[in-house]
Order: sequence, then C-alpha cells, then structure tokens
Amino acid sequence: MPLKEQRLLKVGVLGCGPIAQAAHFESCVKGRNTELYAICDVAPDLLERMAATHGPRRAYSDYSAMLADPEVEAVVIATSDAFHVPAAERALQAGKHVLCEKPLGLTVEEVEGLRATVEKTGLVLQVGHMKRFDAGLQAAREFIEGEMGQMLALKAWYCDSTHRYAMTDAVQPALVTSRLAHRPEGDPKADLRRYFLLTHGSHLVDTARYLGGELVEVEARLSQRFGAYCWFVDVAYTNGALGHLDLTVAIRMDWHEGFQIYGEHGSVMGKTFNPWFYKSSEVDIFHEATASTTRVLGADGHFYRRQLEGFADTILHSAPMLGAGIEDGVASVRALVAIAESARTGRPVKLAGVQGGVL
Repeated sequence: MPLKEQRLLKVGVLGCGPIAQAAHFESCVKGRNTELYAICDVAPDLLERMAATHGPRRAYSDYSAMLADPEVEAVVIATSDAFHVPAAERALQAGKHVLCEKPLGLTVEEVEGLRATVEKTGLVLQVGHMKRFDAGLQAAREFIEGEMGQMLALKAWYCDSTHRYAMTDAVQPALVTSRLAHRPEGDPKADLRRYFLLTHGSHLVDTARYLGGELVEVEARLSQRFGAYCWFVDVAYTNGALGHLDLTVAIRMDWHEGFQIYGEHGSVMGKTFNPWFYKSSEVDIFHEATASTTRVLGADGHFYRRQLEGFADTILHSAPMLGAGIEDGVASVRALVAIAESARTGRPVKLAGVQGGVL
C-alpha cells in the first residue's frame, strides 16, 4: 500500500453498489494522495454497511447534502449509467471535480451538454476508462508516440467469457446489495445488445482511441447466435491507419482481450487480462532497429487506484491528465452510437455529426 502524501484529495463517492465496493472505495483508501472523505447512497442499509466497512468521515443519504459539504473536493460517480450525466452536472455546478464511471452518458446530446458545463466551470472531469492506467498499455502508447513512426494498422478485441463470473467471484469481495437501491426506470439489461455495447464496447473503443488516435468512420456487422453477440467493426483513423475491432459477449473459452499494432519501425502485441485480477497487460514491443523485443513488468496492476491517483495529481498539482477527459468521453459515446447505427443499417457511418444514443 503506497505511503500517504501530506496533501490528500478529499473524495466523496456517489453510489455504494458493486463498482464502488469492488473498486472505488478501496482506491480512495489506498490511494497515495486521496482520502475517502464521504460516501452517499439512498439505501440506508447499504450506506450503513459500507460506512462501517470503509470508514469515511461522513455518510450521506442525500446527494445534495454531500455536494453542500465544503470539505468534499471531488466526487466519484459510481451509479447506473443513466444517472452519470445528471450527477456529474450537479457536482460540477456545486464546484466539485468529477471522476465518472464509463460510459460517460447514454446519448451524444447529453454528453455534449456536459462538455459545455465542464468548459464553463473549468473543473476537472475524468472518465473512468481505467485501462489507460494499465502499465502495459502505457508502454505501448509510449512506443507508438516515440519510436514506432507511422501506424499501418491496429486490431483490438474484447471478448467476455461465459466463465468470467466463476473466476471473478473468487477474487472480488463479497458484494452487498439492497432492495432499497435507487435504480433507473426499466431494466438496463433488458436489451442485451445495447447493454453489452455500452458496458463492454466502451472499453474497447477507448483502448482503440488511446493507442490509435481519433476515429473518423466505422463499418460494423453484428451476429447473434446461441445467446452470444459478436460485433466486427472496421474503423478508419484520422492518421490513415486501418483498424479492426472485435467485441464478443460471451465466448466459450477464457477471457480474451488484447491488441496488435503494425508500425513503421516496429510492432506491438498485447494480451490483457480480466481487470479484477489486477494484472498488467503482457505487451511485447518489437523494435525493428535492434531486432529485439521488450516487455514492461507492470508490477502495480491496481488500475482503479492508479486512475484515482492520476485524477488527484491533476487537481492537486496541475499534472497533465493521463486518463480520459471530457473530449474522450464524448468521442467514445459518439463512436458507440455510430457502431450501433452501422450494424443496424449495414452501411459505413462517419462519426462527425452522429447524434442520438445506442438503439
């Protein structure tokens, strides 16, 4: 556990559900520059249990009350996707910095509205694409930007497994639920095609953008068989590189996630693990000049804690944002909407001008 710095960012976590329990509470407690100052949830039983477990200074059942607390400097939004933008808007308007779980929102219009609020307030908003804090992916990006030269092509895949819950249940804490929890209207999982694209596709799209740059066009195909969903997406980058993305839920094998990148002065191959194993990606970087391959160890694989520490560094020390900012969040939602539209119409879709949500 890292030693605490003298100046700690006082964080309030909104939502005491699964992602807060599995990732954000621990990250605030363990972070070298963060303090779990407050937690908030409308379910009294869940709030009491999490307060006793994680020991924040304050526990709120009313989000307005937590936002009114002058000691709270930043808010982690760990709620259902439908609540992300409204909760982030309220936090920014209350003068709090925001780390919001992915996807940033459900429609292009609402995240563009949130961008306007970020610009108006001048506060920090970071999107919870925690894979940007995977040391393997960071090493790949450093090579791409510094040595690789022109990119020829990028392939990336994110394939969830039918065995993932048996495997993650063995390593995650026992998650606590409450029948009094605040839930969005309707069941987000009622439309699995939409749910998988938003939940898992947001990771894949952000990885593709983090390593390859901006996307300008997508052409997607969707196959649904035996309860599984497979999107194959051809993408065009602004830098002229070609891309191919594979999002499949769920494969009948182990978790399968990674990428291959072909460049002018070398190539990169990466294998990414289920995030709850807290293991950095195994990324092999081939250097054409020396005909040799290197791999960073990435001993610290707690991506959620590292993400929060980077967020705090940006706020406390004006450090460059290493995570996904508001523009990345907007671009990811726009790409997901374009993929859904292309799969539905069978035609390529340019990202510029795409509106609406994933249907």
